[in-house]
Amino acid sequence: MKPSMPNPTLPDTEAADDASNEATVCVLTFNTNDPSGAGGLSADILSMTSVGVHVVPIMTGSYVRDTAQIFEHYSVDEDIVTDQARAILEDLTVQAIKVGFASSPETLAVIAETLSDYADIPVVAYMPDLSWWNDVQIDIYHDAFQELVLPQTALLVGNQSTLTRWLLPDWSEERAPSARDIAMAAGEFGVSYVLVTGIPLPEQHIDNVLASPQATLGNIKFERIDATFTGVGDTLSATLAALIASGCDLSDAFSETMGFLDQCLDYGFRPGMGHVIPDRMFWAQASEDDEDEGATTSNPFQLPPHDTQH
Repeated sequence: MKPSMPNPTLPDTEAADDASNEATVCVLTFNTNDPSGAGGLSADILSMTSVGVHVVPIMTGSYVRDTAQIFEHYSVDEDIVTDQARAILEDLTVQAIKVGFASSPETLAVIAETLSDYADIPVVAYMPDLSWWNDVQIDIYHDAFQELVLPQTALLVGNQSTLTRWLLPDWSEERAPSARDIAMAAGEFGVSYVLVTGIPLPEQHIDNVLASPQATLGNIKFERIDATFTGVGDTLSATLAALIASGCDLSDAFSETMGFLDQCLDYGFRPGMGHVIPDRMFWAQASEDDEDEGATTSNPFQLPPHDTQH
């Protein structure tokens, strides 16, 4: 005969749900699928998860690519993109939205409409290198992004050469435009801040500068790594969006994101015959002490502590 068990008092599930909802930071990202795992939604999911937020990924299309190059891209119908986003936004609260590669001008239009309906949510936009496309497609996409998405963007992220070609196509001075020059150009469309990456410096360094149209707000230099990476921009912009969503002010989010990216690059790996991929889960790698302990470790699934996760 089974012993009788006391009837436990069940928790207040509604109160528990409310507490859980308050504690969960969610970030919605519009981006394309990258089957190589280097950029796109793969980078967004890994980067945001690594710094402790719940990712809500909205697929806008898919590359056909390997770790070296993009061969083709297929767009998801814009109505499907809208349905994905509307369904999840009616279910949960997101603290930030990232806009990555939206695949087509038509998709940019429906994304912009969604953003306008949730105007209180900060938007981080990332403009990738689109040189794999033809010039006509690039110009059409840039024009649509400029008209529809930039007016709703709080922070724009991109490489200096990419942002210059897009926002300052008639730049004629001998010097390259500064981050503040790019910020002023973006500010004409309503963007409050820009993060300009990959600015060449002497002695094999590159600069990454946070700026507004009024001032340069901060910069962090990296030593140039003798490797070609794929997925750096998505990693950077996704991490920034996640930290902003978590409540960091912009300066702190910038500093912590650059520190996180630096370690992602240090631990970068080359899974195929192409480029190196940042390791967004570098903190989960076994340390030398862990390897020395081997099978004597009491909990083989215990992760080492790390300072970046929120």
